[in-house]
Amino acid sequence: MFEDTIVAVATPPGRGGIAIVRMSGPDALRIANVCLGGGDRLAASPRRAILVDVSDPAHECPAIDRGLATLFRAPASYTGEDVVEISVHGSPVIVDTTLRALLAAGARVATPGEFTLRAFLNGRIDLTQAEAVRDIVEAQTGHQARHAQRQLRGELSNRLRPLRDRLLAVIVQLESTVEFVEDDIAPEERSTLSAELESAANELSALTSTYAVGRLIADGLGVTLAGRPNAGKSSLFNRLVRSERAIVTPTPGTTRDLVSESIEIDGVPIRLVDTAGLRETDDEIERIGVGRTRSSIADADVVIVVIDGQADSADTLGPLLDESRDSRRVVVVNKTDLGSPAAGIVEQIRAAGVDPILVSALSGDGLEDVRGAILSAVGGLPVVETDSLLVTNARHHELLRRASAALSSASEALSAGFSEEIALAGLHEALQTLGELTGETVIDDVLGMIFSTFCIGK
Repeated sequence: MFEDTIVAVATPPGRGGIAIVRMSGPDALRIANVCLGGGDRLAASPRRAILVDVSDPAHECPAIDRGLATLFRAPASYTGEDVVEISVHGSPVIVDTTLRALLAAGARVATPGEFTLRAFLNGRIDLTQAEAVRDIVEAQTGHQARHAQRQLRGELSNRLRPLRDRLLAVIVQLESTVEFVEDDIAPEERSTLSAELESAANELSALTSTYAVGRLIADGLGVTLAGRPNAGKSSLFNRLVRSERAIVTPTPGTTRDLVSESIEIDGVPIRLVDTAGLRETDDEIERIGVGRTRSSIADADVVIVVIDGQADSADTLGPLLDESRDSRRVVVVNKTDLGSPAAGIVEQIRAAGVDPILVSALSGDGLEDVRGAILSAVGGLPVVETDSLLVTNARHHELLRRASAALSSASEALSAGFSEEIALAGLHEALQTLGELTGETVIDDVLGMIFSTFCIGK
């Protein structure tokens, strides 16, 4: 299908023990023979690593490095084309020189995701599997990696394939009735077909409903710590990230800008943000920081309002609670290691409709309650069977929702006695939508949007 040969570095940039340079295309073997001094040894031993001397004849560089090269013959390769993978030492100079040699010999630099795009267009994987490749590369938690691996194995496609076959059978039956039978289908047959379509719609709807959990696992949550200066936000932040990430001093206003870190709670990725303390100030830099705090509160999925259990009072508590009144929030009363909270603080928080959590950022008391409350603030993480397939991709969710709605519409049309053509319109729409999901019917703009989010070399 493709006439050119692409090349890219498949390992992350920077220094490392090993770097992998990958080529794919009709001239991959020829170019490898030019630059690797391997003659036909690669062709004679596909799928076996061959010791090679990497050189750059075009620039009269006879010895770049000694490495290993492996040939994967078409069509039994990742892309469905001839693929050569070259492992060299991970010096950026060696990697760049190797890449330059391959380009001079006739390859071109791959665009982001082009290897996986070729795998898709050559029928090695479907579109949901291609997206799973990206999700595996970008996974930050074990849950993300496991669900991406399941999708890469084709679980979503395999789940939909029998359903599509059932829809095709119904379409054939209805089309035959329209074309070859003068009388309408019998009422009992209408009822059977309507029930079949409603059953299929319910299956898709059940799959769609898993997105509530899948979205949390895939996208995670943005969580902002907010409170007055010296309330212990940075200490609590460091406790939650298990690292001295934020500067902590007794001086109020130490934190002037946003400090963020990624953590994981029950498999859900969390982007935790520490912020400047909320107060009126004449210090221009601190005032900018307070403005950024308020923006972070507005953008957060969950706000952790940190109350100083020893210094905050009824006068300071009201404005703090007002700052987060439109947010999903967790209110913590800090510094319990110094004694019980000041009189009336807990009662005032409860009067605002929130049950506070008593914590000590110094000792770690109450930290597990805070972690649990973060997920509870967004409705919690429903219990899902470990072998359940989850929809984690917004594109998949929308297409499944549309397909389910189209099938329900077709089922209702049959049940209400409308013509077969009306039911067929809904069936064809559902089939088209499921085809968009797997890539069987997809437009170039969609492919461009999806594969532009990939890293180069994948």
